[in-house]
Amino acid sequence: MIKPNVLIFRAAGTNCDRETEFAFEEAGAKVETRHINFIKNKKSFLSYQIICIPGGFSYGDDLGAGKILSLEINLWLKDRLKKFIQKGGLILGICNGFQVLARSGILPDLDFKQKVSLIQNDSKRFEARWVQLAVNSAGKGIWLKNLPKKIYLPVAHAEGKFYCDSKTLAVIKKNNQFALSYMGRESKVAYPDNPNGSLAGIAGLTDKTGKVFGLMPHPERFIFTHQHPCWLKRNIPAYGFNFFQNAVNYFK
Repeated sequence: MIKPNVLIFRAAGTNCDRETEFAFEEAGAKVETRHINFIKNKKSFLSYQIICIPGGFSYGDDLGAGKILSLEINLWLKDRLKKFIQKGGLILGICNGFQVLARSGILPDLDFKQKVSLIQNDSKRFEARWVQLAVNSAGKGIWLKNLPKKIYLPVAHAEGKFYCDSKTLAVIKKNNQFALSYMGRESKVAYPDNPNGSLAGIAGLTDKTGKVFGLMPHPERFIFTHQHPCWLKRNIPAYGFNFFQNAVNYFK
């Protein structure tokens, strides 16, 4: 059985790399986790099929969430990532990784020009809870396969509010690039169901091809059913595992 090769970026402050590595391995991938300083010296990413930037607080988020790592990517890795994307590789950014993809301009248009951002939560505090998410059935790419219309995942962030100008938002909606949206118990999604005040409730975003995917919730924290707090009372599938399985199956 073919095992796709996954490269996970990490930096000082990254703290979800081991869980993400485990999730990909459980899905059937061969995984390497490397510090960004090592990755800078690699000649090419073409021996990998999937690249992932996991959650955490890269460089302490001292200049803003994901800011320094996104600058490093644009300075050192842009040309190699362009070739990787052109080859058809998949890219996943989780939480801090989503912030990096947004700030580096990889999302939403793969042109390395920033158009969207993840900014401070409306509550002005760190938000950690399980949330309901609506899956865009018309969404792009392979990441959303075999998912129902509603799923549960945990969030944990201080800068998770999706924001962009109205023109960019209109394009994102037109292209069905919003993959996941926060759901409320009423028609209007308000805090705490929308934990950060994201514009249009956006929790996950793809590029136009659907091969690059960023999301604020943590799928690597829900790969077993017993990780959900109500697992004894409710039969809730481990929705997070689907994302990793979809990526691996795409190359199998």
